[in-house]
Amino acid sequence: MDMVNVVLDMKGLSCPRPLIGAKRMVDELSTGQVLLLVSDCPGTPDDLFAWAKQTGNQILKTEKMPGGGTGYHIQKGQGSGHKANVSLDIRGAVCPGPIVEAKKLLNGMQDGEVLKLVSDCPGVQSDISGWATATGMTLLDTIEAGAGVHEFYIRKG
Repeated sequence: MDMVNVVLDMKGLSCPRPLIGAKRMVDELSTGQVLLLVSDCPGTPDDLFAWAKQTGNQILKTEKMPGGGTGYHIQKGQGSGHKANVSLDIRGAVCPGPIVEAKKLLNGMQDGEVLKLVSDCPGVQSDISGWATATGMTLLDTIEAGAGVHEFYIRKG
């Protein structure tokens, strides 16, 4: 039996909520710890496996749960390897808001520090690389964290 560190029961919630919940929980875990996500949304497996592949987390096994739904044993991997000094979750803000806010934060950061910007604005992905290049920032990585949600890792200087 796997050692499960946290159980998250998301039965009754439609996609992508189980994935978003799982992502939040896995973010809090230490590498190697296991989250048991219970979901009965038919879209969860597709979302979950795609997300795990992108983030370096691992789905150890899936099982039918006695109380209904499917249990997904998710082991936290090494992740993208980017350690952010500052995180800015600005989902819901429309463009150019995310970049304006990121710029304010980066102005106060030291050279070499990394900002993790989380945004669901559709235009931010195309804007951000041009903006980073123009301002001397380095876009280290872009990760699709969920449907329409991206995490950008930006290094100052």
